[in-house]
Amino acid sequence: MSLLEVEDLHVEFAARGLDNRLRVARALNGVSFRVDAAEVVGLVGETGAGKSLTAMAAMGLLRPPARVPRGRIRFEGRDLLGLREAELQPIRGRRMTMIVQSPLTSLDPLKRVGDQLVRMQRVHGVARGAEARDRAEAMLAAVRIPDPKRRMQAWPHELSGGMAQRVLIAMALVNEPAMVIADEPTTGLDVTVQAQVLDTLRDLVRARGLGALIITHDLGVVAHYCDRVAVMFAGQIVEQGPVRAVFARPSHLYTQALIASTPGRIAQLGWTVTGGTPPDLYNLPEGCLYRDRCARASAACMAAPAPVPVGAGHEAACHFAGEAA
Repeated sequence: MSLLEVEDLHVEFAARGLDNRLRVARALNGVSFRVDAAEVVGLVGETGAGKSLTAMAAMGLLRPPARVPRGRIRFEGRDLLGLREAELQPIRGRRMTMIVQSPLTSLDPLKRVGDQLVRMQRVHGVARGAEARDRAEAMLAAVRIPDPKRRMQAWPHELSGGMAQRVLIAMALVNEPAMVIADEPTTGLDVTVQAQVLDTLRDLVRARGLGALIITHDLGVVAHYCDRVAVMFAGQIVEQGPVRAVFARPSHLYTQALIASTPGRIAQLGWTVTGGTPPDLYNLPEGCLYRDRCARASAACMAAPAPVPVGAGHEAACHFAGEAA
């Protein structure tokens, strides 16, 4: 059984325009993927594709005007969408946790690092007092923060960006969850620090047998740190599979465009790549949502493509999936 299963997830936002007419933005449109224990899955796509919204939905953090007209989010066999807030709280932050962007704005500036780690344990009933402080210090050591005893007394503003991100990883893992979601965990960090932070996260995830979902726009992060990848466009998963298989044989034109967007790759690969902008979520076209940007669009693309198997555990939602690679 998968640790996290997202099945046919739809998320909408309703808003009134200047003419007072109610308009609905279809932000997620049938998202389906899974995360197993002891594996790292990358969720990749351009800005606005719905990656962070998917994470918010999985964590049960959606609030009005967001609504879920249909779909399922199962975690450890339980359908999270059917749970009340009081039932979600013991799961969120305990069994499933999230590492967010911008660590220096995510930490409480009025509390020392150690106090924040202790509070995380106390709130979820994991540990208190001296035991919680010992666990917190051990967790700082596990995320490779030097002199963890001294760092327990540090204020957030005294930390570098990389150090603050490690503290967030420690806070996410101190309660020994089964699943962690990392939303652009290295935003704003230089390349060397990015690699150090991601190495730390990957090593801890694998050592503890956790499931991990890394949300990113960086294909290099996916290639180096993920076991499987799900490619997202306009609120849909257009391709997913083992990282090596997807990178070696990208079978959706959008996946090819992402890979070819690396400098020098277009000429090297010989693929035809088109530009364009994401479709209007308030007025999504029928059929394939990528067709207005696709070099191979045809009359067949007026119908929405279903995911097609193109290899072992590898599928793409494209009418040309069997030949696009």
